[in-house]
Parts: sequence; C-alpha cells; structure tokens
Amino acid sequence: MPLSRINGHDLYFADTGGDDRPAVLLGHGFFLDHTMFTAQAEALSARGYRVVTWDARGHGDTPAGDTPFTYWDTANDLIGLLDHLGIQHAVVGGLSQGGFTALRTALLAPNRVTGLLLLDTEAHSLSDADLRDYTALFDGLAAQGPVDELLVPLSQQIIGDHPQAAHWRQRWKTSPLPLGTPARCLLERDDITARAGEITCPTLLLRGSKDVSIPRERMEFLASAIPQASPLHEVDGAAHAPPVTHPEETTSPLVSFLDSLDHR
Repeated sequence: MPLSRINGHDLYFADTGGDDRPAVLLGHGFFLDHTMFTAQAEALSARGYRVVTWDARGHGDTPAGDTPFTYWDTANDLIGLLDHLGIQHAVVGGLSQGGFTALRTALLAPNRVTGLLLLDTEAHSLSDADLRDYTALFDGLAAQGPVDELLVPLSQQIIGDHPQAAHWRQRWKTSPLPLGTPARCLLERDDITARAGEITCPTLLLRGSKDVSIPRERMEFLASAIPQASPLHEVDGAAHAPPVTHPEETTSPLVSFLDSLDHR
C-alpha cells in the first residue's frame, strides 16, 4: 500500500485478507514497524480475517513530522484509518506502544472497538527509572548514531537472544531512528490507569515471560481493571516481542480469542 493521508499526516499501512470475518488492526512496538506482525497477518488472513498493520508516526514508512504528538493523537490516526478503509467496527490491538494506542482508541471510540489485543503493554506512564534510562538511550542515539554499543543491548531488550535481533539491528543502522517527536511521545505519555475500567470490550492479554520492558504486575493490573479482560497469557521464553520471536505461540491465542468473538 502507498502512503495515505490520514488526519493531515501521511500514514503507511498494509491491508491483508478478506471481508467475511471481523477486521483486525495491529500496531507495532517502538523501534519496530508493521512487519513485526507478518506471521500473524498471514495466519489470520488465511482464516478470513481482514488484517491491517500500520506504521506509527516516525516508524517504518510513516514520517514523524515536526509537530509534537501524543498517543491520543495516534489513536485518532487509527480511527482516521478505520474511516479511510470504510471499517465501522474492528478488533484493535498492538504491542507496547501499539497497545498504548489501542487502549486510547477503545476509550475514544468504544462503539467501534469490538475487542482488544494487548501484547506486552500497559496503561501506566513511564516509571522514573525508565524515564531516566530511555532519555539516556535517545540522547546517546542522537549523539552517536546507531552504534553497536547502544543497539546490541536494545535488541536484547526488545528481541532477546534470537536471530531476529541481528535483523533489527541492521534495520536500525540503515533506516531513520524514531527520535525527536516519537521519542517525546513515548517519554511523556500520560497515565490512563484510572480509566481502564471504562473499557468494556473483550480483551486478550499476552506477554513474553522474559519481557523486562513492561513489568508483569502492570499487565496484571490490566487483567484486574478491564472488566472483560482475559487471564494473562505468557509466551514462555519470549522477551518484549513475542510475535517476532515466537510467532506460532503468539498466533494461537490470538486465533482462539478472535474466533470466540466471531462466534458470539
């Protein structure tokens, strides 16, 4: 798909599958892009689901722009994408920052979100320690560029000990990094824990058992706060990006959850 104009910004997306089952929109994590869901898009579209994966501002083929934005703005981007595609209702999901956006989309447009897929994400703002560490990382990348000294530990945190770590390090060396406005969006995101109980749609919760980016207790909070949340599923051995490193183990609970919604 080419870039499309959504809410005054260029946005890249890939649209896969048919129209005989519900639409599923998936948002990627920070430093990643829509291709992280390639395996899930293929599996779900083979089952008749329409799967839309998209690049958030400053990632993949979607430019960041110079105007500061928040995850409420990216949620409005997602709602604008639904309008652009003529999709009235959809299951919305994402990993990490994709989940930050999905949560806010469900709050902004509850009548259009029929289910949530929340992977390695949270409703909290950054802790003081994470704010300090991520600020140092972004400052280092801005000053030194994509050097192995910074990229190796970053890839270990996101991907873990997996061959895909080398793939993403190479991507980061050859593509613009999400610094500037995307980094500011991540660092300054607001806490929406007080509003989690407003989300009434069925919600799947999934995390990698070795994820160090999002503490387990923050996903357990979502399990207790969202009325129709599932128990927390864990992908054994996965770090922060189970769809990339453990595609089958991630896709299976997604399929079960979506099929259960489709048969309601």
